[in-house]
Amino acid sequence: MADLQLVELTVDNLPAALGLPPQANDVEPVSPVAWSVAEAYVNPTAWPRVVLDGDDVVGFVMANWNPAEEVPEFRAGIWRLNVAREARRRGVGRFAVEQVAEEARRRGLDRITVLWVPGPDGPEEFYLRCGFRKTGSVVFDQVAGELLLG
Repeated sequence: MADLQLVELTVDNLPAALGLPPQANDVEPVSPVAWSVAEAYVNPTAWPRVVLDGDDVVGFVMANWNPAEEVPEFRAGIWRLNVAREARRRGVGRFAVEQVAEEARRRGLDRITVLWVPGPDGPEEFYLRCGFRKTGSVVFDQVAGELLLG
């Protein structure tokens, strides 16, 4: 996993991105990439990207950049993060988080947020290891976390 890069979602990498987990009948605490693609299509502030390892799609992340959003947790941050099963625990997710944080800095922001499904199978420990801290807010029955970019 030494050759990771974040690239735009395109017609060429879309089929591989759509193949990332979860798929039908999978039980995972994240929505399928297809849901994110549909959301990005109708939401001009969405920022869908794929993570490549060489030429292989190993992850997908969708952020949002909307400083006018009423809900603070949706102004700037990660909406979705999907990682191929065979690429998990190899730095792909952390790389995606770091790239979103870097994009936020480029945009002059000092904070990004993420929501996660609470529970033993959820991504809470991952996000906490990436530097997020719980804000104490719950949005749509999900825990809100923030990463300060100071």
